[in-house]
Amino acid sequence: MKIYWTKINRIIDETPEVKTYMLDRPEGFEWEEGSHTHMAFEGFNAGEKPNRSLIRHMSISTLPHEGAIGITTRIREQCSEFKAILREMKVGDEVAIFKTHSNVPLKREDKNVYLLSSGVGLATFRPLVLDFFERADGVNQIHSLNIDSSKKFLFPDVFGAAPEQKFTSRFVVNRNEYYEELKNLAADGEGLFYVVGSDEFLRQNIDVLRRVGVRPEQIMLDKREGQLAEFLPVDATVMR
Repeated sequence: MKIYWTKINRIIDETPEVKTYMLDRPEGFEWEEGSHTHMAFEGFNAGEKPNRSLIRHMSISTLPHEGAIGITTRIREQCSEFKAILREMKVGDEVAIFKTHSNVPLKREDKNVYLLSSGVGLATFRPLVLDFFERADGVNQIHSLNIDSSKKFLFPDVFGAAPEQKFTSRFVVNRNEYYEELKNLAADGEGLFYVVGSDEFLRQNIDVLRRVGVRPEQIMLDKREGQLAEFLPVDATVMR
């Protein structure tokens, strides 16, 4: 496993609780849209076993051509040890990144794509939308649906509707609105549904989609292959 040590070169306040940490791109570090990485702080590997409180699985919210590795995260007043440390970090501080992989690259199968997210989960989808804007072949259109009760919606410059580019977007602040909209989207029997959020959010979305006949292979989750069966059993049948 190769560990890249890199520096924070910019910190962007996206909302009062959400920050994007822009990291220098180390030589040889590559990623694609929908990627996540492991981010860690000094001392995480000092002992016989890694200190997991200093490591966090994070989505990358930028594309390589943007020149920096963007890590977007919500940091509340009451937070984990990891985020408490991150909150105090400054430009020039070093972090480690390793084990980078994409579970949700943009599939180009000439279908409609639906991006379903909760809160800061939208960060995973930002690179997919930018990739689509740059190269639209193989994708009919994309629709993003995000729920965030804070009403502080992320990345308005990217997720503003752009129907001329076959991209539409909707933000909602409550679950009733969200799931009503999801039921309408699920009427597309051949669409691809990408879901990012908490495990509970994933299960709720899968339940709605499966009840109207969406097949497991149409549902994309930001989970490792070994975890997928927990959410989408291979022998799953349509629920009625």
